[in-house]
Amino acid sequence: MAEGQDGYFDSSTDSLRVEPIYESFLCPLSKQVMRDPVTIESGATFEREAILKWFKDNGSGGRRLVCPVTNKELSSTELNPSIALRNTIDEWMHRNEAAKLDVARKSLTSDCSEGDILQALEYVAEICQRSRSSRHLVRKVGLISLITDLLKNSSPKVRQKALGSLRFVAKNDNDNKNEIAAGDNIRTIVKFLNHGHSQEKEQAVSLLYELSEYKPLSEKIGSVSGAILILVGLSSSKVENLLTVDRAEKTLENLESCEKNVRQMAENGRLQPLLRLLLEGSSDTQLSMAAHLGELVLSNDVKVLVAQTAGSTLVNIMKSGNREAREAALKALNQISSYDTSAKILIEAGILPPLITDLFTVGSNQLPMRLKEVSATILANIVASGASFESVPLDHNRQNLVSEEIVHNLLHLISNTGPAIECKLLQVLVGLTTSATTVQSIVDAIKSSGATVSLIQFVEAPQREVRLASIKLLNNISPFMGQELAEAFRGNFSQLSSLVRVIADNNGISEEQAAAAGLIADLPPRDSVLTRRLLQDGAFSTIITKVTMVRQGDIRGGRFVNPFLEGLVRVVSRITFILDDDPDIIAVARDYNLTPLFTDLLQMNGLDTVQIVSATALENLSRQSKLLTRIVPAPNPGFCFSIFPCLSQKSVATGACRVHVGICSARESFCLLEGKAVEKLVACLDHNNEKVVEAALAALSTLLEDGVDIEQGVMVLCDAEGVNPILEVLCENRNEALRQRAVWAVERILRIDEIAYEISGNQNVGTALVEAFRHGDSRTRQIAERALKHVDKLPNFSGIFSKMGAA
Repeated sequence: MAEGQDGYFDSSTDSLRVEPIYESFLCPLSKQVMRDPVTIESGATFEREAILKWFKDNGSGGRRLVCPVTNKELSSTELNPSIALRNTIDEWMHRNEAAKLDVARKSLTSDCSEGDILQALEYVAEICQRSRSSRHLVRKVGLISLITDLLKNSSPKVRQKALGSLRFVAKNDNDNKNEIAAGDNIRTIVKFLNHGHSQEKEQAVSLLYELSEYKPLSEKIGSVSGAILILVGLSSSKVENLLTVDRAEKTLENLESCEKNVRQMAENGRLQPLLRLLLEGSSDTQLSMAAHLGELVLSNDVKVLVAQTAGSTLVNIMKSGNREAREAALKALNQISSYDTSAKILIEAGILPPLITDLFTVGSNQLPMRLKEVSATILANIVASGASFESVPLDHNRQNLVSEEIVHNLLHLISNTGPAIECKLLQVLVGLTTSATTVQSIVDAIKSSGATVSLIQFVEAPQREVRLASIKLLNNISPFMGQELAEAFRGNFSQLSSLVRVIADNNGISEEQAAAAGLIADLPPRDSVLTRRLLQDGAFSTIITKVTMVRQGDIRGGRFVNPFLEGLVRVVSRITFILDDDPDIIAVARDYNLTPLFTDLLQMNGLDTVQIVSATALENLSRQSKLLTRIVPAPNPGFCFSIFPCLSQKSVATGACRVHVGICSARESFCLLEGKAVEKLVACLDHNNEKVVEAALAALSTLLEDGVDIEQGVMVLCDAEGVNPILEVLCENRNEALRQRAVWAVERILRIDEIAYEISGNQNVGTALVEAFRHGDSRTRQIAERALKHVDKLPNFSGIFSKMGAA
């Protein structure tokens, strides 16, 4: 008997051998049990592979070949199969394997030591690598269920060895795979992927790969909760070993044979298999994949990938598929179009023409309303992307999305459909009116269609989304259609009241509130009918309270706080534009104490619009001061002054305003001095925004107008250190409107001889006045001429001519 090794394997399982090895079974060269014995010319028997290698190694260089056993010279290298010996060896091996498997089974079923269990598992793995019949025998003797039970053993070594053994048991044997996958074994294997040690994880994913090679098990593996998610994570891992990552990737590739798994992969971020089926699958498969794509929540990067990969395919399905296919494509396109970059890719893929066709088609071929809603949503997404639509033709007539006929059709559809589609199409118009390049086309189409009244009615819609879209649209077009919108609101005051109620809402600051405030603010400010209606609704009280709360931080801010505040301030300023119309409005301005309010708002640095509006409102209020100041009799000059009037000076009643020569207050007469507004207006003259400077200068100029004490007005500016900033505004010459205001104010200031004398040496001021004299309009030139005379830059001929006349 021989004591050599068993087959091609080491002696680690020798203790399991039942029948000894006969020496004739061993190859003299390899010392291994022969599997393909052959006899050579000398009569000696070898393993085919071993003797062929001997011939190759020893027959080179012209050397004579000899038998490795007898050393006899060989005249031939012919090999004769020893069939009888091979059959004998096979029978011996089968008897021995069966006996050893029985010993292994007993080791796995009895209370054996860890070492015995590991040795038994090692033998099972070895024997399964020999032949398919060996793997069949393992299943026949009931070892598979015993090994799968060991997956729950407390020993990590046993669990790892059991996983490895099962991998060899499953190799190329579908019956074994089915038995391994029985019960909840796959769930147990999957748990190792997430919670096992590194080696257990490697063995588990290798076993899953073997099982996944059998397609009927693909769905079962994918049905285990979390299996595909874990495999997707492993396949992209940067920390797992390369073998684990590779086996996870190959397992996923096998699982792609099941559509359910493909859908799960897509849900977990592995989208390429779904896209491949969408592009290459049958019609039914394309439908299934498109439908699932529409149900996914995609990241923005994935939306771009899908648009690039499958955008054209989805558009084609939308154009030419049956009703069910079109529905699936529309839902998928709805997902993809919700990101700006992917939406622009869809435009290039030709989505707009069929989309518009779907929306406008009526009759037997029209889409159901629920699908028209999806089409409208996609169009709203596409428009929100900010793409240029003027160059994208929709039909053979080269019409585009902002062509008058297309916009008319959109307006018609808005007025003749349900709230869901109304909302989306209103959002389309919102997007088109947000762009400076397309807003005028939309405004022109709205005017030509006479749709203003029908659009305004949506501000009373019970659905918040419809109401929001309507208010945003009206806010966008209000700078271009203020008068038309005012006329429409005058026709139905309830809609204006609805806007006020939106503003009055106390749940923070919403986009809807900011848009409503902006819309009312854009209505013509001198429209007294609308202003009185706002008064009647209590709008100004509500709005002023809101302004105060925003200023004090009592209302939650957010990204809409600034446009909301700007709109509110503009609405309040409406009161100051109709002060001349009715004494009642003066009383309203007093009640709301507007002068201190707008004075405080001048300090809202960073909100240029608020500062501009506040300065303009103070200008309007200040113009009323000379009319509202309470004139009191001047004190008696006394006897001496009545005899010698040359000794008298202009006398002002005690406590009277220097500029308005009467009793003033910020509340009652809107006096800038009493309201401490002068210094704050002067501070605005140094602003970077020319419009802020212009508004502040206009307000300050009311202290220099006819009807007030101009000299004292100049003194007030001097006290507030405002003269030099006004001169700097003149010298900077930023724009024509600002120059005209500055020239007017400087001429008034230069009427004070002391100031004129001091400024006469300032070359910059002189140059600026000369430039205004040369290049300004006729009125500015006249004023600049008077200013130049004040500083002796031009001769004053009027004095000379009067002397000549006297002579």
